[in-house]
Amino acid sequence: MEECYGEEDGYPFVINEKRNELKVLDKYIIKKFLGTFFFTIVLFVAVVVVVDLSEKIDEFLEHEAPLRAIVFDYYFNFIPYIGFFLSPIIVFVAVLFFTSRLAARSEIVAILSSGTSFYRVLMVPYLISASVLVLLQLGANHYLVPQANEGRLEFTNQYIGKLYKNSEWHIHMQQDPNTFVYFRNFVRKDSVGRGFALERFEGNEVKEKLMAEMLVWKPESQQWEMRYFRHRIIDRLGEKLIKGERTDTTLGFVPSEFGKKVYLKEAMTTPVLSKFIREGKQKGIGNLEFFELEMYQRTAIPLATFILTILAFALASRKTRGGTGVHLAIGAAICGSYILMMQVSNTFSTNANLSPLVAVMIPNIIYGILALILLRTAPK
Repeated sequence: MEECYGEEDGYPFVINEKRNELKVLDKYIIKKFLGTFFFTIVLFVAVVVVVDLSEKIDEFLEHEAPLRAIVFDYYFNFIPYIGFFLSPIIVFVAVLFFTSRLAARSEIVAILSSGTSFYRVLMVPYLISASVLVLLQLGANHYLVPQANEGRLEFTNQYIGKLYKNSEWHIHMQQDPNTFVYFRNFVRKDSVGRGFALERFEGNEVKEKLMAEMLVWKPESQQWEMRYFRHRIIDRLGEKLIKGERTDTTLGFVPSEFGKKVYLKEAMTTPVLSKFIREGKQKGIGNLEFFELEMYQRTAIPLATFILTILAFALASRKTRGGTGVHLAIGAAICGSYILMMQVSNTFSTNANLSPLVAVMIPNIIYGILALILLRTAPK
C-alpha cells in the first residue's frame, strides 16, 4: 500500500490508494452480482415460458385463443409474475455461482490477503446490490405484479379453465358488529341472490329482519331489487311488518363483494388487498388468512433476498475441492428446503390457526440464523 503525503491550508492529508482499490473492487463485485443475476433470471424465465407454452399450447388451440391475446394478455403478464416470484431464489443462485468462481480462482484469498476485512467485502458491494434488488421486488410485488396478474388471470379464466365460480351456496356475511347477512345461493354472472335474509341485533334481541326470495342487482341505479320480501321491524312502539312483491333499496353491499376467491388475491394491489382484508374482518368473510398471507409475503419474500445473499456468500466463499459444482448442489438443497418450509408454514396458517404474519416470518428467521452461523464459521 502506498501513501502520499501533502499539505493543504496548513493541514496534512493522506491520499490512500487502498480506498481507490476498494472502490474498484466494489464496482467489480456489484457488476458481477447484478450481471449474473439478470443473466440468470432471463435464462430461467425463458425456460419457464417455453415449458409453460409446451404444456398449454393444446389448450390455446382447443379454445381458439388469439395469438395477440396469448402474447400480450398472457405472456407479457406471466413474465413479471414468474420473474419476481423466482427473483429471491435467482439471487441466491447468482451469488452462489459467481462467488464460488471467485473462490475457485483464489480471488477472495487475494482480497483478504491485502488486508481487506471479510465483512467489508460482504457489507458494501453484496448488500448494496441486494438492496437495489429488494427495492425493485417490493415495488413490483405490491403494485406491478398484481396488475399483471389481473390480465393473466382473466386470460386464464377465458381460454384455459374457469377460475371464477359462477354460483355460490350458503353465504354468511357480517356487515357490522350488529348486522348479519345470509344468501342461500348467489349467481355471480347475473348478480342474482336467492333465499336472502338480513338480521340486525341490539344485544341479544332481534330488532330488524328482512327476508326476500330474490335479490337482483340493478347497475344503472346501483341498487338491489327485492322480490317477494318481508320486512319485520321491532322498536319501542311495537312490531311492524311490511310485505311486498318488488321494491328497490340500498343494502350496504354490492355484487363484487361476493365470489372473492383466494386466487383473486394475486390480482389486488396492496392498498386494495389491505382494504379488502379490513372490510372482510368487519363483515365476517371467511378464508381471509389466504389474503393476509399474500399481503405479508409481498414484503417477507423480498426481504429474504438479504438472507439468501448472506447465506450464499458465506457458503460459496469457502474454496472446496469440488468447486462450483459442490456449491450449486448444496445451494439447490437449501433452496428446496426453503420453499418446502414456506409451504409448510403457510399450511399451518390456513389450517391450524397460525398467525399469517408469523407463518411468513418463520422461514426467514430460521434461514437467517443459518446464514449467521455459516457466516461466523466461514474462513476469513
